[in-house]
Amino acid sequence: MSASIPTGGIHGLMAEFDSATELVAAANKTREAGFVDVDAYSPIPIEELHHAIGFKATKLPLMVLIGGLLGGSGGFTLQYWASAIAYPLNVGGKPLVSWPMFIPVTFECSILGAALTCVFGMIMLNKLPQPYHPVFNVDAFGRASTDRFFLVIETTDPRFERHTTWKFLEGLHPVGVSEVAP
Repeated sequence: MSASIPTGGIHGLMAEFDSATELVAAANKTREAGFVDVDAYSPIPIEELHHAIGFKATKLPLMVLIGGLLGGSGGFTLQYWASAIAYPLNVGGKPLVSWPMFIPVTFECSILGAALTCVFGMIMLNKLPQPYHPVFNVDAFGRASTDRFFLVIETTDPRFERHTTWKFLEGLHPVGVSEVAP
């Protein structure tokens, strides 16, 4: 049976909280209850929230390392090709490939590769741009960027059952619980 049939065409259920402490406590209880498709929204960064929800480690640092290594090796290879293969000029009896003079450009290409990989990797991993998300349909969510904290349990969660999940969220003592329309 698909998730859309028992949930009546909703994206999930959203609980609204007054403080970051309440949100983190609710997220911990939600994870302990076995919910996995959970998301939280806050107007401020909350370090504990990442662990409370159970987010997995991001692949971005590895992507940035690979981007930096590729950028550096690309810069070095370009200089090697230009100095030793394409335009081999022997100036004053110096070697065609003198790696110490390649260090500044190699370093700069490493930084460029890492920075570009970081920017585009973050955009890709965050699935941006995302001009629409179902949580925007909840009127109270407009305060998510000012003074409210929200916890959403999505219908894709294996433990999601509309009435049971609603009661569970009410048990966390939120300001309110809302359905998130798709």
